Amino acid sequence: MLLGAVCLSGCGSRGYDMPYELNNEVTSYQLLAVSDQETAESFAANLCVAGGDVNEIGVSLPDAGAVALFDMKNLDTLYAKNCNVQINPASLTKVMTALVAIKYGSPDQMLTASDNVIITEPGAQLCGIKPGDQMTLDQALRILLIYSANDVAIMIAEGVSGSVEEFVSLMNQEAAELGATNCHFTNPNGLTEEEHYVTTYDLYLIFQEALQYDLFKQIISMTSYTTVYTDRDGKEKSLDLKSTNLYLRGTVEMPSNITVVGGKTGTTSAAGHCLMLLANGSDGTPYISIIMKEPTGDGLYADMNRLLEGIK
Repeated sequence: MLLGAVCLSGCGSRGYDMPYELNNEVTSYQLLAVSDQETAESFAANLCVAGGDVNEIGVSLPDAGAVALFDMKNLDTLYAKNCNVQINPASLTKVMTALVAIKYGSPDQMLTASDNVIITEPGAQLCGIKPGDQMTLDQALRILLIYSANDVAIMIAEGVSGSVEEFVSLMNQEAAELGATNCHFTNPNGLTEEEHYVTTYDLYLIFQEALQYDLFKQIISMTSYTTVYTDRDGKEKSLDLKSTNLYLRGTVEMPSNITVVGGKTGTTSAAGHCLMLLANGSDGTPYISIIMKEPTGDGLYADMNRLLEGIK
């Protein structure tokens, strides 16, 4: 549906008319002047932009389905491969879930699990909560982002918005407001559904917005989490969880020139292996790196190392 036309002005005096559509192949944040690659400052003055494939670091990553590397200090796109192609995000979805929950919920609000937390999809990552279990949103967010539990995502959605459907509507609304107009969410956990997709560029927009919240940034840097919550009878239940991020767990070595601050993992049979990171270079420059649809877990981390090692 055509929502209207937005007039954008880049450097100099020229203007550009751009139709705004939720599923436009070019997001509103990345309009480039065809003639000389000028960037529309009114939208992208504080953002990296990527209108197509980019390789400023001389790295080849043929196995990955989509890749992006953004210099957050200099607002430079260092690497982009298929960054505007719609792709299944798996649990990278949960960054959007956390962003909406932090914005619209309160960390100390109490959540109660419904029957909908029972997920039977084979291989789905679960923390094992049962109907009637209770915990705070703060606890649930930590389980969501550190352990990537699909059942707790349902608990968060229903607790914040009253239903999964209402929460997903907020996810799509917030994404559109960020200019992430090539994505569409149908659930809060990233389990495979036909109309659930993102682009790596839209994930960058969502991730950099989530990083504005201290709680989010703190949680994604945690290596493990231990907590106690209650069941429907008020009895205590404990959880002791380790991060799904192998850099944080210490089982994969970071490149010598990089410190991984934190991030989010995702894996399904449809999406392959996915990883989104916030990392700092040796000079303190922050970078967002994203790899999606990698065939194997080992290949995911090997390619992420190659990508990060390309930073000069």
